[in-house]
Order: sequence, then structure tokens, then C-alpha cells
Amino acid sequence: MTATRDHAEQATAEQEKRRLDHQAVVKAYHRYGRLYNLVFGAVMEPGRKAAVKVMGCQPGEHILELGVGTGLALPYYPKETRITGIDLSPDMLALARQRIEKLNLQNVELIKMDAQDLQFPDHSFGKIAVMYVASVVPDPKAMLAELRRVCQPDGDIFVVNHFASRNRAVRGFEKMLAPLANLVGFHSDFDLDRFIEDADMELIKITGVNLFGYWKMLHFRNRRPGSTGRHS
Repeated sequence: MTATRDHAEQATAEQEKRRLDHQAVVKAYHRYGRLYNLVFGAVMEPGRKAAVKVMGCQPGEHILELGVGTGLALPYYPKETRITGIDLSPDMLALARQRIEKLNLQNVELIKMDAQDLQFPDHSFGKIAVMYVASVVPDPKAMLAELRRVCQPDGDIFVVNHFASRNRAVRGFEKMLAPLANLVGFHSDFDLDRFIEDADMELIKITGVNLFGYWKMLHFRNRRPGSTGRHS
């Protein structure tokens, strides 16, 4: 009985932590949702364009964009593809819907959904884009597990994100910002090696994007590490 009670209490505590983490993310984007395009638009635009280009989307493909935000990447997808974009923030999704209506993007569907608990069947997508969201979700490892589940075997997952710098001076500055993670909506000390380990997928390539290559684009293939592939 004690073990059962302890397990139930632990599960309750984990649910409460996830609820509070979700609230922190939603509140952060509510604070500066309308400033997002101004602050993060132009600076991160090259990474969005590069990701969609390297994805090589083909007519008829169903693409998942995880953390679609205000929909800044949506115009770059071919209109012959079907795009499902998800985000946890109602404020961001509202702005994305305005963009869709303005640009008449009839191939896009938006859904409010948690990246750590995707409501899609297994193997639903051949290609998945994860742009500037990996360091925002409270539990990146849970997100990665869901990505592996909903991606088709040997499908492709493209992650664009900031990772902690290997430069000692820059890394020190990032660590100073770490306590502000909930306030600004991302983790400034996000570790690349840990993320790759947690991904538990074949890493095809790492490419520097945006200003000075400070952000990275990671191309994963949905199969176990050690399969026929290469690192770059």
C-alpha cells in the first residue's frame, strides 16, 4: 500500500509540475506574443528558410511543424504540401491564423497541442520541423520521444535551435541568463550534446544558421544511432 501511495503521489507531483511549466510557457508568450515577430523575426528568418529548403518537401506530403508560433515559416512551404502546425500558446496561434488568412494559405491546419504529448497516431508524418522550440519546452526529452513516435520509420526531423556556446566567455554569459528562462521563454544554457543523446536517433548533419552560425540546424533520421549515416 505504501509503495502504491508513493507512486500515486509522485505521479500527482509530476502532473502538477507539468501544469506549472505549461503555465510558465504560455505566460511568457502572452507577455511578448505581439513583439515576437519584431524581436525574433528577421534575426531568425535565415534559419527558417534554410530548414524548409533542406527538408525538400514534395507535393502531397504531410508535414508537421512543432511549435509553429506566429507562423513565420509557413509561407516557405510548397502549397502542394499539407502542413499541420501545433503550438501550446493561444496567443501565438491567433497571430498565426491571421497570417494564414492574410496569405490565403489553404494548405495549413493549426492545432493547440502540447509538444510533449502529441495527439497523433504513431508514424503520422514523414517529415517534421522543430524551429526555435526545443529550448522552450519544459521537458525536451519527452518531446523527442513523441517526435520519434509520430515520425515514420526512416523519416526526417529537422531541429533549428540555439544551443549553449562552446566559447567560454559566451557560455558564462548564457549561464548568467539561465535563471531567467521562464521569464524570457527559453533556456539560454541548452546543451547540444545532451540534446543529441536524448534524441536517440541517427544524426545526419549539423549546420550553422543565422548570424555567425550561432544557431544550429540538426537533421535527424528516425532510426537508432549507428545506422548507415554520417555526422557533419
